[in-house]
Amino acid sequence: MEASLIGQKKVAPNDARQVRSRNALCGALLELLQETSFDQLTIREITARAGTGYATFFRHYPTKEALLGDVASEEVTDLVAKTRRMLTGDDRFNSAVMLCDYIDRHRALWTALLTGGAAGIMREEILRQARHLAEKDPHYPDWLPPDLAVVFSTSAALELMTWWLMQGDDYPSEKIATILDKLVFRPLTDGRSVSPDNG
Repeated sequence: MEASLIGQKKVAPNDARQVRSRNALCGALLELLQETSFDQLTIREITARAGTGYATFFRHYPTKEALLGDVASEEVTDLVAKTRRMLTGDDRFNSAVMLCDYIDRHRALWTALLTGGAAGIMREEILRQARHLAEKDPHYPDWLPPDLAVVFSTSAALELMTWWLMQGDDYPSEKIATILDKLVFRPLTDGRSVSPDNG
């Protein structure tokens, strides 16, 4: 992927007809991502599912990546910010609960984005944003290289969220928050100032 998804996001239209077309295209993409990989999707398939004309697509987006960026940009930014709070805030567990509640409230979207055809692209974008935030304000133990901390914590959190989304309603968000806190974020934050030589 040459550019970030967020960089591809376009300004939302004001005209009601344009808003309807854009919403139909976004909805069609989410539906199709549950059936096939993003790389395999064509713009013709998206417009057919949306019930819009092929030319209409290009009045809104230059590429299908730009459409994906429109669908996911705000959610990715929110997800990364909420994950970051678990590393920087004083109330790590409540931050984990807030993150899991957020995923649960947007379950259909995140299921499509993390378990569907765009999963690889979404993971790259989430990791890119997490690295960008960590460069500006690192909050990791002294003994742990910051880039490794970002890769590990982001990847582990994504794996857990993806697993959870595929379980249906078997696990409430607070249970997943407990697992996320104990498995991923507690080890990174409890030993923040501990050197490997000191324990």
